[in-house]
Amino acid sequence: MAKKTAVIDLGSNSVRMVVFERTSRYGFFICSEHKKKVRLGENAYNNNKILQEEAMLKAEKALAYFKEKALKEKCRKIIAVGTSALRDAPNAKDFITRIAKNVGLNIKCINGKTESFLGGLAALNLLSNIQNATTIDIGGGSTELCLIKEGKIIDCISLDLGTVRLKEIFYDTKRLNVLDQFIQEALMQVPKRFQNDNIIAIGGSLRALSNSIMKKNSYPLKMIHNFSYSFEKEKNHIEKIQNAKNLVDFNIKKDRFDTIKEGCVIFLALAKNLKAKNIITSAVGVREGVFLSNLFQKYTKIKNDTTDFSKFNAKFPPNFNPSLKSLQDRFNIDYSDKSAYFANKLFDTLLPIHKVDINFKKDLLNAAKLAHIGERINFYFANEHSAYMALNGLHFGFSHKEILLISTLLKANGKKINPFAIEHIKELLPNNHILTWLNFILALAKKLAKDTDINLDFMLKNHTLYIYSDKKQIYFSKEEIKKISKPKLIILAFNQKN
Repeated sequence: MAKKTAVIDLGSNSVRMVVFERTSRYGFFICSEHKKKVRLGENAYNNNKILQEEAMLKAEKALAYFKEKALKEKCRKIIAVGTSALRDAPNAKDFITRIAKNVGLNIKCINGKTESFLGGLAALNLLSNIQNATTIDIGGGSTELCLIKEGKIIDCISLDLGTVRLKEIFYDTKRLNVLDQFIQEALMQVPKRFQNDNIIAIGGSLRALSNSIMKKNSYPLKMIHNFSYSFEKEKNHIEKIQNAKNLVDFNIKKDRFDTIKEGCVIFLALAKNLKAKNIITSAVGVREGVFLSNLFQKYTKIKNDTTDFSKFNAKFPPNFNPSLKSLQDRFNIDYSDKSAYFANKLFDTLLPIHKVDINFKKDLLNAAKLAHIGERINFYFANEHSAYMALNGLHFGFSHKEILLISTLLKANGKKINPFAIEHIKELLPNNHILTWLNFILALAKKLAKDTDINLDFMLKNHTLYIYSDKKQIYFSKEEIKKISKPKLIILAFNQKN
């Protein structure tokens, strides 16, 4: 696969392009994103689904612009896919031929099941710990549902429910009296097995709703990906947006004003039908799914009669995270550094007295793997640089709680954590006991790794941590180690093995 790949998604409402850069076999990050509101499906739904000349011309110009941007960013591969408006249109082949001739791009028109699967593939791999959920991806022309069970995609469905479709057929023509019947008929196509406590919200309309909820609740982290909320608690807020006269009051961006209400109608109907409890927001969708299908080298042109998705499922290797690996790759992290190795051994040795849940060890080790990353910017205030890079670089596969914990530990760097400094994110962090112990273990592991690259053994006896070396006496800066903020009732002792 090319080092830089551009993926273009030609939807009914917008044309979007994402540029991905690989840093290793599976490590990657997003270089840039571009969006043009073309509305390829405009005036098509009331004209036998035929793409109109004005819309096609806008799309052609946008695609030419995106191709130029991709080439300037040195993308060696450009993948363009078309979704609902294109697959519905009788003149789709003519438009695809026109783009190939005038722009030099080959557009792949994907069916509804493939579109649904690609959104599910992206969510499954790039959200945090998804085991059982149903995705809802609301677009301009259609809505896709993907059923995930036990960490695998098992079914997909596409519905003719889209924001632009509803706007043109019902809202613009003042036929709202038959809108509910249209939606109910569509819902009848959804099998009961798609019902799920966890709903993954994909698409611009649903991200706009999540952003509105985040601002209403003064959520402490400005990160839409992996933001979750209770559907029951926020249902009333979404209904208010649906019926609002002034959307500015709800922190909805202007470019969403003309279709957000249609998005609310679709989402509310589906969420209720699926008996949703928890909504998880995904900032990834079809574009990321296309990239991953190429990364995993999986053929994802799924036939509409497909019932067995096992051959299409693909995931990252166990205990692998693409964002963490990408940071390590880009900033030349020293893989011989033993910070994570020592942190692992210290956590296990001290378990009888710290009694911290074993699930936090993963966060501790991920923090240890990034313990020196800030030094790649500047040695001075390296801990603050590390914290910032973790906060803004661990985008995929980490929950908000995990990101904030890792960032907080890196910033503390063994110093006592100021409760006032973390007051604004306190609701997303573990209690002070856990923070204190993880901070101590990480700082000690980092210091020991800096002083030696040989193996050390640890033993806990009577609240004293004995640190043994199997070679000659190793010099440790005990004065620096004394500066590490320690939990109560823990003493350090250094010894050489006999």
